[in-house]
Amino acid sequence: MKVTDHIKQANGKTLFSFEVIPPQKGKNIQDLYNNIDPLMEFKPPFIDVTTSREEYVYVDKGNGLLDKRITRMRPGTVGICASIMHKYKVDAIPHLLCGGFTKEETEYVLVDCHYLGLDNVVALRGDARKDESYFIATEGGNHFASELVEQISNLNQGKYLHDDIKVEHNYDFCIGVAGYPEKHMESPSLNTDLKRLKAKVDAGADYVVTQMFFDNQKYFDFVEKAREIGITVPIIPGIKPLAVKRHLQILPQVFKIDLPEDLIDAVERCKDNKAVRQVGIEFAIQQSKELKAAGVPFLHYYSMGKSDNIKAIASALF
Repeated sequence: MKVTDHIKQANGKTLFSFEVIPPQKGKNIQDLYNNIDPLMEFKPPFIDVTTSREEYVYVDKGNGLLDKRITRMRPGTVGICASIMHKYKVDAIPHLLCGGFTKEETEYVLVDCHYLGLDNVVALRGDARKDESYFIATEGGNHFASELVEQISNLNQGKYLHDDIKVEHNYDFCIGVAGYPEKHMESPSLNTDLKRLKAKVDAGADYVVTQMFFDNQKYFDFVEKAREIGITVPIIPGIKPLAVKRHLQILPQVFKIDLPEDLIDAVERCKDNKAVRQVGIEFAIQQSKELKAAGVPFLHYYSMGKSDNIKAIASALF
């Protein structure tokens, strides 16, 4: 079922969802199931599955030379989605990236998603590779998330990249995109970033999921400004509970977000990361309660491979 249909059928009730990361290459999918299992009692209508882009590794050729090769440390997003749908009977949503994929490869992924009965996809530009200081589009790939959305929308209309095919069953993907309440780190201003979000919606995006934030007012202001420029699709808040003291440095550095002073003070008073994890849970519960009272369509949690804190939060809300 489409995310937008889940929202319509909820009739204003706030729903629960979360995002998982594929296991690293060589690990068993059971590790992923072990983190999903405790969250299924809260009846998530969907589970997001992230996609990792390519990395370069250097292999010693044995003659003093190194061979540069491409690898992916967390492959299998579409297969994991199929497995989640089969095991848990819920919708699974793969993330699709511009970076690391040609348009042809993207089309093949979408064909596979269609074969498997996946109704939703999330279209993202993706980050720069670790060896790049800024994002460089893959040769033959989409440069921006709006272009990726347009490609998916075209396929929904039966328009393949190179082939004129008469199809019996049209593609009908529900398309999610990312929104940034504190603006994308590369955007010169929040207004500029909102215009880029509007371009994604105009290209065919059906809903928005936000990057993590810790100040609800920034989310409320973001939604208000989005509505003012004509963005009418659902905007789902993304929430990540703090778990370790290093998050005070890592999250602002990596995601360019602000943390509230009361949260910073509470974390700095903690003697160890176990105490930090509890502070993160308690803060996320209060944050989620306020968002739920405001009538958000979903509370979407970034689990990062661990579910104990997400379960504690959900237990207080659902």
